[in-house]
Amino acid sequence: MSRFVQDLSKAMSQDGASQFQEVIRQELELSVKKELEKILTTASSHEFEHTKKDLDGFRKLFHRFLQEKGPSVDWGKIQRPPEDSIQPYEKIKARGLPDNISSVLNKLVVVKLNGGLGTSMGCKGPKSLIGVRNENTFLDLTVQQIEHLNKTYNTDVPLVLMNSFNTDEDTKKILQKYNHCRVKIYTFNQSRYPRINKESLLPVAKDVSYSGENTEAWYPPGHGDIYASFYNSGLLDTFIGEGKEYIFVSNIDNLGATVDLYILNHLMNPPNGKRCEFVMEVTNKTRADVKGGTLTQYEGKLRLVEIAQVPKAHVDEFKSVSKFKIFNTNNLWISLAAVKRLQEQNAIDMEIIVNPKTLDGGLNVIQLETAVGAAIKSFENSLGINVPRSRFLPVKTTSDLLLVMSNLYSLNAGSLTMSEKREFPTVPLVKLGSSFTKVQDYLRRFESIPDMLELDHLTVSGDVTFGKNVSLKGTVIIIANHGDRIDIPPGAVLENKIVSGNLRILDH
Repeated sequence: MSRFVQDLSKAMSQDGASQFQEVIRQELELSVKKELEKILTTASSHEFEHTKKDLDGFRKLFHRFLQEKGPSVDWGKIQRPPEDSIQPYEKIKARGLPDNISSVLNKLVVVKLNGGLGTSMGCKGPKSLIGVRNENTFLDLTVQQIEHLNKTYNTDVPLVLMNSFNTDEDTKKILQKYNHCRVKIYTFNQSRYPRINKESLLPVAKDVSYSGENTEAWYPPGHGDIYASFYNSGLLDTFIGEGKEYIFVSNIDNLGATVDLYILNHLMNPPNGKRCEFVMEVTNKTRADVKGGTLTQYEGKLRLVEIAQVPKAHVDEFKSVSKFKIFNTNNLWISLAAVKRLQEQNAIDMEIIVNPKTLDGGLNVIQLETAVGAAIKSFENSLGINVPRSRFLPVKTTSDLLLVMSNLYSLNAGSLTMSEKREFPTVPLVKLGSSFTKVQDYLRRFESIPDMLELDHLTVSGDVTFGKNVSLKGTVIIIANHGDRIDIPPGAVLENKIVSGNLRILDH
């Protein structure tokens, strides 16, 4: 057979295969559409409109999921961002503040991503209601910060919480306690999308309810949903009507994400006269952050690249601290007018994150998500600002909680700052074992939080308890063998020590 005929038959078979795939795709989309229509018929009249919006949003995302295959970045096109596209924070701070900082602040809205539950730390309900410092919750600290701003500068900066269907009810109940604070608080809900069966790719949900058998059938589709949900809620137009110009978006569990007046001034009064529509705060990677998304130059625009988008052969290169020095803190400053424009043009482009899950009954599902920072490439004149590490202080585990509860930080008007008595600017590395995972177990194991001012590294594993006024310095490793227990006595000073085996000091 001639080479030409071989090539032709190969092309035809490839074409046939792609046509076949297209038919399968269309049939699948049709099946999903029918399932979603069935679900919609179960909605009550007051649920109907927002359920329809949610399911329409899901259909668009599902359509894109079927069209896109494999990692969505071409590794060969990734370049380092140009020098001026990521500015050092010091340069922005050096400009100082204008006399009219109050009028600049009045253009700002603070948005906190409040969709997460505290389940990974063994708590029921919204994560934002976990106590983190002197009985204050994440939400308490956020309200205190903004109230302090409004009182200090005589301004009216509102707080907006993006809740999920998991956190909305509990959050709204708690908001009554802030009625007398000098902060206007608004909420809106992110979308509710159906999880899909990994094998059939059809929705698991059979009706709109999310109780009983249907509890696990729905999910909030990641914080990239903020653009559509904020727009659909009507709040976007409300704030534009009030003369607000920027939102500062951050995770509610990042205790370093406070309103920064220097960054806000840079946005409102840009040195070159050209306003940024999107600013992403990035900070230098450490070994602990190698999986964090990084900013790159891609097809002439700043683009956030997440580890899930990287072809397997390049994952080690992506994790390299020398090539990609910075990562995204998810502290973002975004123009309200730009969000409105792009949302109305349907022009916000975010990569799909496919998140596999196994439900309690053992069913494998996938949920399609997007990330808020991925939209950076859709905005004009985007900028990265390389901020100090202190602006990234997330509390994801009880190991993080130990740091923020300790004397490493002092608390002032809802903001945590590193103690001046700490000689090193870096935070100690803390790894608490599985006996400390749940907040209630963790609290039970510390009679009081140890002095950690001179600590570099702490590893604790097994059944370990700490008495009052313990002091930890240098590198401390405490490992209780299986079946044994270690009680660190009150007042103990452990400096560069390894404690293992069985240590119990009993009262006589």
